[in-house]
Amino acid sequence: MMSWFNLELDEVKEKLAVDLENGLSVKEIEERRQTYGLNVLPEKAPLSLAALFRAQIIEPLVLILIVAAIISGVLGEIGDTFLILVIVLLNAILGVLQERKAEKAIKALKEMTKVYVKVKREGLITEIPAENLVPGDLIFLEAGDAVPADARLLKAVSLKVSEAALTGEAVGVDKHVEVISDESVLVAERKNMVFMGTIVTSGRGEAVVTTTGLNTELGKIAQLLTTAPKEETPLQVELAKLGKSLGFVALVIVLVVFLLGVLKGEAIFEMFMIAVALAVAAIPEGLPAVVTIVLALGVTRMSKQKAVIRKLPAVETLGAATYICSDKTGTLTQNEMTVSSLYFPDELITVSQGEQVLAEQKEGLLLLLLGGLLNNDAYLTEDGIIGDPTEGALVAAAAKAGLHKREVEKAYLRLHEIPFDSARKMMTTFWEKDNEYYSFTKGAPDFLLAACNSILTPQGEQILDSKWLEKLAKINQGFALKGQRVLGVAGRKWPQMPQDFGAQIIENGLTFWGFFALEDPPRREAQQAVQACQKAGIKTVMITGDHRDTAVAIARRLGIWQKGDQVLSGGELKALSQLELEKRVEKITVYARVSPEDKLRIVAALKAKGQIVAMTGDGVNDAPALKRADIGVSMGLMGTEVAKEAADLVLLDDNFATIVKAVEEGRAIYDNIRKAVKYLLSCNLGEIVVIFGGLLLGRGIPLLPGQILWLNLVTDSAPALALGVQPSEKGIMERPPRKLGAGILAEGVGLEILWQGLLIGLLSLVAFGWGETLSEARTMVFMTLGLSQLIHAFNLQNRRESVFSSSLSINGKLIWASLICGLLQLSVVFVPFLRTIFKTSWLGLAEWLVVLVLSVLPLVIMEIVKYFRRTELFSSKGVYGFRK
Repeated sequence: MMSWFNLELDEVKEKLAVDLENGLSVKEIEERRQTYGLNVLPEKAPLSLAALFRAQIIEPLVLILIVAAIISGVLGEIGDTFLILVIVLLNAILGVLQERKAEKAIKALKEMTKVYVKVKREGLITEIPAENLVPGDLIFLEAGDAVPADARLLKAVSLKVSEAALTGEAVGVDKHVEVISDESVLVAERKNMVFMGTIVTSGRGEAVVTTTGLNTELGKIAQLLTTAPKEETPLQVELAKLGKSLGFVALVIVLVVFLLGVLKGEAIFEMFMIAVALAVAAIPEGLPAVVTIVLALGVTRMSKQKAVIRKLPAVETLGAATYICSDKTGTLTQNEMTVSSLYFPDELITVSQGEQVLAEQKEGLLLLLLGGLLNNDAYLTEDGIIGDPTEGALVAAAAKAGLHKREVEKAYLRLHEIPFDSARKMMTTFWEKDNEYYSFTKGAPDFLLAACNSILTPQGEQILDSKWLEKLAKINQGFALKGQRVLGVAGRKWPQMPQDFGAQIIENGLTFWGFFALEDPPRREAQQAVQACQKAGIKTVMITGDHRDTAVAIARRLGIWQKGDQVLSGGELKALSQLELEKRVEKITVYARVSPEDKLRIVAALKAKGQIVAMTGDGVNDAPALKRADIGVSMGLMGTEVAKEAADLVLLDDNFATIVKAVEEGRAIYDNIRKAVKYLLSCNLGEIVVIFGGLLLGRGIPLLPGQILWLNLVTDSAPALALGVQPSEKGIMERPPRKLGAGILAEGVGLEILWQGLLIGLLSLVAFGWGETLSEARTMVFMTLGLSQLIHAFNLQNRRESVFSSSLSINGKLIWASLICGLLQLSVVFVPFLRTIFKTSWLGLAEWLVVLVLSVLPLVIMEIVKYFRRTELFSSKGVYGFRK
């Protein structure tokens, strides 16, 4: 392997055959991609179909069934042997298909959060997926970026990188570009290199990619890893425990059924076969797979609405959210920053006048525009702005006045910068032109003015006295009251290069040049989304670094701030103890001039009051708050990779309304999982009631082993999956949030499963008692049980709305699943050779009428119950936390 850290930059350039100014050509990129492949790490290969099939077959209960089938064959019951083995095979195939579908859905989710990187190719800067990088690519890094490949640094400005993922060292590493002569230094000491999987915590840099994919330092480690832990949500863990508990209860019941049958004089082997078949039917072994698929499909559906779930537990938490704390810029607003006005002492002009005024060569305007242009990392391209939207607006304003960045930068040489941080709220760049040195600083007006001691006026520089400060404060407030964001610009000419580039020295003694007033109007859909939150019992809070008046103006327009609500500034927040903040936190709807670190305190205070908090963020310093929140929400467009990594939910459009859609979808997914659970458990309970009740009646065994297994195969998975994709219920966003931590069977769900299972079982027993012969009785109970379960699935689409209501969304998948399963169920009576295999009897018209009536009765009874739920005669409190 090449020791890139030992080489001079000219040697790096030569060995990588790259132009360090313009980057690679399209032809070179294609050739290198053929040689090196994609810049990705290996993943564990999915299980083969054979392995998935084997996993289905070696389940303990399935193995018992196979042994029982073999014994049946030895005893001469060839038909039973054939039937059991065919059903086992079909069940295994269905299980494999479910597993594969879940695998594909989860794989699709991983594709949604690709890392993008700024790269220079053929002299142009663009953004591409990191997987498309090749050795020789020129990349640009800034605070919050994940390093996409191993690379040799070409430039490093206050660059610090966290390499904890690679070296385990928590402290960030200061980077430089100088050659390291010692060939034996460890990875942690290669400070002129950056490595894949590490995170830029501050500063910026430019680098040339040296190795990609498996050849990176992270790739070498990845090759040693053969397994990755499977992520399970709390819901899946809860259901796994529930499955085990139900399995234990079912086995006890099966044992009782076996002993009861033997005591009633039934053949021991036959009762053994029935007991095993009943155990298979009673234990909801398909439940975890159904839940995984429902979750994965639901999350895929959310992604189509621009909300990508990175961590599955967030799906469950979304439905319980009581607070959404949102950034303003780009989330509640359109993120289309434009400079509307320019103030330079002592003139106020609109941007449309800029070119005309510039022609008059006004020094103050020229310096203001120049300061905004050079103190800036954004670029204008044919495709729009690359970089921060606010910085892009400054570049666009200068361009309108005839100052084009690429041309201006030919005259100025950028020597150094002090990056923006949330404590100083300023950014400074240092430049050289014609052997003269200048610094340009931009930032929040109140912070910037504190760093100035003079102001540039048409009469020349003047002392920045209290009169000027008072006047500038009024101008700033006037912009802010209109909901405009204000940035100040100042500068300083230096007699020589300073020896120390610390912020306290460079950002001191500045001359104030003027203000940029920028507009970012509220998103049209944000106001509706805020109203939807209010109906859903979710409080919206705005958190911004903007001026207090700007924040309140936007919050009022959106309906977030209302009369009586409190507003808190960053300074006031810092003056409060955590206990004092907790006392006030539920009355505050706007936080202005706060830092990302303050978000952590806000989250902690809300959680201390028992609230379930969704918090948005996009910067490096937002990561702790995103992790601390119940739901961390990162911006997909403007968010740093650090923020995305810490988040549970990534917004592909940075839109507040998308968070609200995600909450609605999260509620629907949780509802649908509950519907699938209710369906499976109530149907399984019905089968147990039939066998147990039939034996107590003393008429014989109601269902044969093959019939029990057939019911388990036909009526379980397809309808449950169809319920899992049921359209969300009407009024789902008019319910209060679900209590987080409430079990899947809480809020009356367990009770509903119990009485609905008993209802299905008892009605089927009526059919068993109706038949004249034992064979006819078994056929009637077999048909009633199967058809009533399929019809019952329609009851569970909505617990209040009638199946026949026009307001109930049509679930085409459920209709098709029920039709196909219903035809399969009927085929065991109407198809002669299946009638022989399943030992069913031909039924007359009267018997079919009884079966039909009993199968539809659960629907009729549920319609009556739903009617009372829709009236005041029924309790106002229902399951799923719904209150009228």
